Amino acid sequence: MVRCWWLAGLLVACAAAEPRCRQQLRHLQDSAGIAARLPPRLEGRWVSTGCEVRPGPEFLTRSYLFYANRLFKALQFYYWDPSCRDPSYSLVIKGKLRLRQASWITRGATEADYHLHKVGIVFHSQKAMREVASWINQTSGEGCSGFLPPGRSWAPGALYEVLSAKTERDCTAALGFAMHELSLVRVERHYRPLLQPQQSGSQLVEELYLGDIHTDWGERLHYRPTGYQRPMQSALHHVHPCPACGIISRADEHHPPILPARAALPMQLSGSWVSTHCEVRPAVLFLTRYFTFHGSNHTWEGHYYHYSDPLCRQPTFTIYASGHYTQGIPSSKVRGGTELAFKVTQARVTPMDQVTVVMLNSSEPGSCGLAGSWSAGVEQDITPTNGCLALGIKLPHTEYELFKTEQDTQERSLLYIGERPTDGSSPDSPDKRPTSYQAPLIQCAAASQEFSNYISLKYVGRKEANGNEALKPLPVAFLLFIALLFLRWD
Repeated sequence: MVRCWWLAGLLVACAAAEPRCRQQLRHLQDSAGIAARLPPRLEGRWVSTGCEVRPGPEFLTRSYLFYANRLFKALQFYYWDPSCRDPSYSLVIKGKLRLRQASWITRGATEADYHLHKVGIVFHSQKAMREVASWINQTSGEGCSGFLPPGRSWAPGALYEVLSAKTERDCTAALGFAMHELSLVRVERHYRPLLQPQQSGSQLVEELYLGDIHTDWGERLHYRPTGYQRPMQSALHHVHPCPACGIISRADEHHPPILPARAALPMQLSGSWVSTHCEVRPAVLFLTRYFTFHGSNHTWEGHYYHYSDPLCRQPTFTIYASGHYTQGIPSSKVRGGTELAFKVTQARVTPMDQVTVVMLNSSEPGSCGLAGSWSAGVEQDITPTNGCLALGIKLPHTEYELFKTEQDTQERSLLYIGERPTDGSSPDSPDKRPTSYQAPLIQCAAASQEFSNYISLKYVGRKEANGNEALKPLPVAFLLFIALLFLRWD
C-alpha cells in the first residue's frame, strides 16, 4: 500500500495546482477592487518599490514629490549595478505639471503637459563625473561643450546644472534624459489584506503609473508614451513590507538610497507563472499572461489574454503559443539577467468579441486560419497558415529573450521577461534582445505541479473549430476518487 501513496500525492498536487493559477487569473479579471480616479490626485511623494531597469540598460530608483500648486520635484538615482547598491549619479528635476483631459489613445490614462524649470546633477564618484562629463562634452550642443573641463576633481555633494529654462541651456540629451513619462498619468487605489500575523483587515495601496520609456535609445527623447513603466507607490500608502520604499523616500540627491543586499537566485523556469495585474503595453494593448515551462525537455506553453480596457474585464482575443527554448547563459550586457532563445512552433487563437471576429474573417485567405470561419469563443489553430498576419504572428519564429528571477518581500518567486520593443516588432535577432523587463509574473505552480492537461486555461463548454467539444480539466473530486481506488486495490 505504501508504494501507492506517491500516486495519491501526485494527483492531489495536480489538483491543487489548477486552483492557484486559475484563482490568480480570476482575481485579475475581477480587477481586485481597483479604483482609478479621473483626473488623478498626484499630491504627495511617490517612490519606487525596488531597483528598476530601463532600456540600455539603466539601473535606477525614483522619488517624485508633487505639490498642490502643480509644481514638482523629481529625484532620479542612477547606479552601476542591478541591485541599486553602487550609486553613480543623481538628477534633481524641478518643474510644473498640468493635467489635461482623459487620453483618447490609452483608456484609463490622463494626458498632461509639463514644463521643466531646471535639472541638476550630483556625482557620487570621480568615475561617474568623468564619464558623464565626457558624454556631455562630446555630444551636446555648443553651449555645453565645456560643461566640465577635463581633469576636474570630483567634489562630493556639488550640484551641477545641466538644464535651465531661465538661461535656455539644455545639456541633458547626452544622458538620454527626458521627462515625457509625465505626459501620461494614471493612479490606482486598492485595498490589500494585511499580511502580518495576528492582524486582520486591509490596507490602502496607491500606485502611480507614468508613461513608458522607448526601448530604442535613439527614440526616447522624442517618444510620446502610450504604455506605462513599473508603477511607483505612495510613500504613505504602499504595500507592507516594502524595505525599499522607506529607504527611497528618506533619500535625497546627496544621499542616494542604498537598497538592501539580495541573494542572487539561479534561473529556475520550471513551473507555471501568471501576471500580477492587468498589464498595459505600448500601442494600447491590455493583457494578462500565463506561462508553463517544462524544464525536463525545455518546452513551454503561453497564454496571452487580450482585453479592450485597462482593468482587463472586456476580453477581445486569446493567443495560445508553444515551442521550446535553449539553455540560458548569463547576460554580458544586463547584469543579473539570463539570455535565452525561444522557438515558437505552434499557436492557436480564440476571438472573444465580434470586432475581432470581423477582423479575422476579413483577413486574406490563407493568412490566418480558415478564411471566413472565425466565430466568438471558438479556437482555431493558426499553425497551418504559418501564423496570423492580422495579429502580427509569424510561425515558426525565434525570439531572443532576457529573463530574470527574484523573490519579493513575501518570498514569492517572480519571473521577469524581457520588455517587448516599443515599435511592436519582435526580438527576432540577437541585436534586438531586450535590455529591460516587463512587469513580473508570479509563480502559481512549482515544477512538480506541471500538469498542463489539467491546468489548461481553456474555456469551459468551448467548442473547437470542427464542432467537437473541447476537453475540460478533470475535476478535483474525480482525481481524488481515482487515487483512493488505487489505494484500495493495493
